Amino acid sequence: MKKDIEKILISKDEIQRKIKELGAQISRDYKGKMPILIGILKGGVIFLVDLMHNINIPIEIEFLGVASYGSSTQSSGIIKLTKDCNYDISGRDIILVEDIIDTGLSLKYIMNLLKNKEPKSIKICVLLDKLEAHKQDIKIDYKGFTVPNKFIVGYGLDYKEKYRNLPFIGVLKKEIYQ
Repeated sequence: MKKDIEKILISKDEIQRKIKELGAQISRDYKGKMPILIGILKGGVIFLVDLMHNINIPIEIEFLGVASYGSSTQSSGIIKLTKDCNYDISGRDIILVEDIIDTGLSLKYIMNLLKNKEPKSIKICVLLDKLEAHKQDIKIDYKGFTVPNKFIVGYGLDYKEKYRNLPFIGVLKKEIYQ
């Protein structure tokens, strides 16, 4: 798999240092509370697990699933809910944990879905922000890294379900997906 990577953008160690910082910040901000971390499937699972290991307050976790890429390298713009929350989140503090914000269309869809469930608050924690690709104005409360508008994989991010298990974030060679 590593031979398919054009360039490593963020190393495993850099990712872990940033997640430690994010976990400490969330722990301070939510001291005395018990937020629900809602991870976005599938890409956000690895980030969610590492993040919760770095939060030192009581938390609960839940998952949502959405799809907008299919086997393409760009969002189709059509968002499909593949798994809804099983928890009653009304009146609860929610931290939405996402691997990457690309266009922002999926996140806007998710935010509207969650707001209809009447939580006390919703904050966004994202590992990667592809700022150049945004089509929606999204307020990010906890952000790891800003990344270029390239097709990236690793640490949960995939191309056709491959590369999720790479321990770093890298740019996929164009010949792999063109």
